[in-house]
Amino acid sequence: MLHIGVDASSWENERGFGRFTRNLIPALAARQSGFRYTLLFDQEPTRPVPEGVDIQIAGSDRSMSEASSGASARGGADLITMARSAQRMECDLFFYPAVYSYFPQLTRRPSVVCFHDTIPERFPDLIFPKKLNFRLWQAKCWLAKMRATRVMTISDASANDLTRILRIPRDRIDTITEGAEAIFRPINDNSALIQARQAHGIPSEAPLLVYLGGFNRHKNVLRLIEAMPQILAQVPDTRLAIVGRTTGARFWDNVEDLKASAAADAARSESIVFTGEIDDPELAALLNAADALVFPSLWEGFGLPALEAMSCGTPVLSSDRGSLPEVVGDGGLYFDPLSSQALADQTVRLLTEPGLRNALSQKALAQASIFSWDKGAELAEKSFRQALHPK
Repeated sequence: MLHIGVDASSWENERGFGRFTRNLIPALAARQSGFRYTLLFDQEPTRPVPEGVDIQIAGSDRSMSEASSGASARGGADLITMARSAQRMECDLFFYPAVYSYFPQLTRRPSVVCFHDTIPERFPDLIFPKKLNFRLWQAKCWLAKMRATRVMTISDASANDLTRILRIPRDRIDTITEGAEAIFRPINDNSALIQARQAHGIPSEAPLLVYLGGFNRHKNVLRLIEAMPQILAQVPDTRLAIVGRTTGARFWDNVEDLKASAAADAARSESIVFTGEIDDPELAALLNAADALVFPSLWEGFGLPALEAMSCGTPVLSSDRGSLPEVVGDGGLYFDPLSSQALADQTVRLLTEPGLRNALSQKALAQASIFSWDKGAELAEKSFRQALHPK
């Protein structure tokens, strides 16, 4: 049985790569196809770990999740602690589910590193508060790509970017996929949908748009808020629920700018609600209760919120950039994320054109069905085997 060591320092993180790690590892463990896994945590995990998976605790002074706040960075001592613990692990291959948490090891052991996207390289001024943060990121990514036996990513769009922007040869890149958790499915209980709206003061009959995700500047949420007056001019009762952590405690964001824009005039102030973080059952109900998820991002490596919405039968009003057309397919409508008018026009079309929302809903469900964590795990195993036994 092949033994895979895993950098689990992103396990506690709320962001996409944390969710990726917490879903991919159980899917890999459930396959029972000749691999066993040991997760290396920086500190004792608080979230559950799947049965049949071993764990080790490196004992870092500061967790990766804590160090990913605002302008912070992981300390060199913590990186050395993780590296030493990994080097002592008797495994055949070491897997980094996110290059974000990468640390180098002084070993010739094969490794696979997942680069989720090249968003930091595309938009450094939107991602990093200081140039030093970007330079440190560049150094880490260069070292990771040079040391990795294989590079993993999560969409063809990202694979193409890794070759074009980071100069990683295409034949060294393995593309896997993501999936939606089972909680994201159609809900036929109308009272549950009304309750999900009422929990956030949203009228039961109002057209409802939902944004779900982070608030980094490249997420382009400000453009969505700025488009609301144009949408309200044609569909006056529309509501927008913005879902996600608004405390500013993770990464460098522009939450204060978003809140100020939402409160800039009476119409926006009454039509936009910031829900904060909500748990998955409530989120699934809110997505089911929505007319559409709006995803205005300037670029994505995959776009898991879009898949979660489509798995509920909710169409996506999507940016036409990055991986989103690859993931959304014909389960939504597209717009130029640089144009608030284009965003508003497509939104009004979805909310007013007879039969369009229902037709897109059926297409969204069909599109979502082609993605799963088991499929992602199967492709990840192929990447591991390729790293262990290169042709």
